[in-house]
Amino acid sequence: MKSKELSVDLRDRIVSRHKSGEDYRKISAALKVPMSTVASIIRKWKKLETTRTLPRAGRPSKLSDQGRRALVREVTRNPMVTLSELQRSSVERGEPFRRTTISAAIHQSGLYGRVARRKPLLTKRHMAARLEFAKRKKILWSDETKIELFGVNARRHVWRKPGTAHHQTNTIPTVKHGGGSIILWGCFSSTNTGHKAGTNPGQGANPPQSRNCILQKNVHRSVYYQAHPIHV
Repeated sequence: MKSKELSVDLRDRIVSRHKSGEDYRKISAALKVPMSTVASIIRKWKKLETTRTLPRAGRPSKLSDQGRRALVREVTRNPMVTLSELQRSSVERGEPFRRTTISAAIHQSGLYGRVARRKPLLTKRHMAARLEFAKRKKILWSDETKIELFGVNARRHVWRKPGTAHHQTNTIPTVKHGGGSIILWGCFSSTNTGHKAGTNPGQGANPPQSRNCILQKNVHRSVYYQAHPIHV
């Protein structure tokens, strides 16, 4: 818990002894005040030329600096810790706080709750082996994406009142022909990038031979340029 503030008289005596040439250790021993507190009071006096408590900008935080640092350490050490677990930890430290207070303190440190991304469990040995395999086998990695030319296929969320589901501002416009889309394709290897290609918007996204046509026209050319790179 936060300790009680020192009286103005005691703070003035600390500054007076400092002016007379005493070091922090002697002042601390003589007045029975922690040396860190002595240093803090003298720094404040040098900066503001006063030992008085100045008006604060707003309501003082209930969470102490020590408690805030403890929260940040715990979140940094275990990014998947929950607010409930952090709340229990604060109770054990003698600083019981609401979840909103804990969340705000963590946000002030630049940490925010997000959905964890899923990725394959790979050790450093796995990563090194995969990279060596790709280099040795001269693999050409390729991928493609579909881009909608009108509207979106993904689910969208909207804030609305009851009974306004079909209001124009709360709906996603669609057209009978689907809106049209294109396919973009690209590839790369461990040494360079390959050709990029795409379907014509007039063809639509999935004509029978669109994907095969892209592969036939570009894969062999890309493989050739990986083996015979052009240096500009």
